[in-house]
Amino acid sequence: MAAIENTPQHHGEAPRKRVVVVGAGIAGLAAALRMHQQGWDVVVIERAQTRRSSGYLVNLHGPGYDAAERLGLVPALAPRDIGFFTSVLVHADGREKFAIPAAVAEAAVGARALSVFRGDLESALYDAVVGLVDIRFGTTVQAVDQHDGGVVVTLSDGTRMETELLIGADGVHSRVRELVFGPEHEYFVDLGHMVGAFPLHQVPEHVPEGAGTTFIGPGRTAAVMNLGPERSSTFFTYRCPDSNAELALGAAPSLTQAFGDLGGGVADALGQLEADPAAAYFDSVAQIVMDRWSHGRVVLLGDAAWCVTVFAGYGAALALDGADRLGTTLAAHGDDIPTALDTWETSLRPEVGKRQALARKGMSRFVPPSRAHVWAGELMLRAIALPGIQGLVRRAIQRANN
Repeated sequence: MAAIENTPQHHGEAPRKRVVVVGAGIAGLAAALRMHQQGWDVVVIERAQTRRSSGYLVNLHGPGYDAAERLGLVPALAPRDIGFFTSVLVHADGREKFAIPAAVAEAAVGARALSVFRGDLESALYDAVVGLVDIRFGTTVQAVDQHDGGVVVTLSDGTRMETELLIGADGVHSRVRELVFGPEHEYFVDLGHMVGAFPLHQVPEHVPEGAGTTFIGPGRTAAVMNLGPERSSTFFTYRCPDSNAELALGAAPSLTQAFGDLGGGVADALGQLEADPAAAYFDSVAQIVMDRWSHGRVVLLGDAAWCVTVFAGYGAALALDGADRLGTTLAAHGDDIPTALDTWETSLRPEVGKRQALARKGMSRFVPPSRAHVWAGELMLRAIALPGIQGLVRRAIQRANN
């Protein structure tokens, strides 16, 4: 039997509590940073062999921006902020229908906001913790055994690690959740849609620089952004009856099948995807719904616990906010970790419930069920640009963030 790896003690230092964080995405790295700031010894376990750096745009405003500020991330993220850009609604062939100027979105959201690529946010978090915490790539959790004083985590390399707290931040298909809370099918709610996103190595020829074009049709949406070299990207989502079949088919064939009839920037993007299909993020759209996010000294965080989905537009912000609140609550409760986890969950659950409900209601905006819904959505978007409407939109966003 392998020996248990205990928390290393340094000469002259008071004993430090250890936390093992599973997952080196936004939620996991944010938790690692926050726990290090609280004086914990942190070990991060990541199944991927190396860091990932792709992904779609994420928006940080309201509590998400506040959490990024408290974590000390804003100085690193500000240079990577893409800011606000013109949004152009297009016909299927790529011809413009109408445009929404960048100033409209800026007026609605306000100055305390960041729009960055998911990979840039992960890079900022990684840079903040590398050298301060122990990060082990290419490693998975094989077993979790709890006792009164802590948790023993068995890793795929044979290491057995003693820890006071285990944080499962390993995404929708969480291994920690499976080991501690039960099989995925008990919590996984398939919303019947697919989502795809990938960077564009060449700027799309049919999209104006500094703009994003969006096609919205019954059952599907395709967005292509031209923000210059190495900053251009795509976002696709569509309704589907069998997500497993789409996943088995793969990103390039599935997205081409769903959007191959479109022209303009979409055709440019799909052509690039054919040349590099591995660059795409491609998955089903699902929520994780659980009655409890913690059990003893094991807690789930981010998509592993709740997954509000891209339709909520708040997943990254909620991951940062959840990690920040978790560190604060643990510090306030000292050695009583189970009580701290209960208190943290009680404070955060209303926000998660609200965001999940907004995502379910908002699906029709991303994937309209009919042409009538497309037409109604376009009327709403046109109205946003009218004088006086921006203030109403901003107040609505502020209410959603409070």
